[in-house]
Amino acid sequence: MAVLHGVALTLLAKYAVYHPTDQTLAVSLTLAVLVGAAALWAALDAWRAVPDRGRAWFIAALVAGVVSGILYVIGRAVFVDQTGLSELGGALTGGAAFSALLVLVPAGLGLFVGGRIGGARAGEEEPREVPSPRPRRVRPPSRESRG
Repeated sequence: MAVLHGVALTLLAKYAVYHPTDQTLAVSLTLAVLVGAAALWAALDAWRAVPDRGRAWFIAALVAGVVSGILYVIGRAVFVDQTGLSELGGALTGGAAFSALLVLVPAGLGLFVGGRIGGARAGEEEPREVPSPRPRRVRPPSRESRG
């Protein structure tokens, strides 16, 4: 997710250089792709019942925020406008927080939806005991056993 976010932010910066007034559609599509990727991946994790998936996605969001900020500064320095280390502070604070939330919120939604979709599948794996609709008859002890 970090690489996807870093590449997307770098491509948006490159697009902004050539089209400074026409960015609305590009930003919207990029955000939709990033949100969709996180939600779909998390839904697949929930559907496959990956153990400890909530914690894994929380950690992934934190790592993706920081690493995507670093990759964004590197990508912008190499491919866009030779940005220096002065941009790293902003990328590691506000940019990292935004990227982390852009992973965490759709992943939470994906985990919820994937868990609901996988719920029927999980029920098939573990059969439940269904109580009988009729109560059991209890026979009174016979005369021979009382005796």
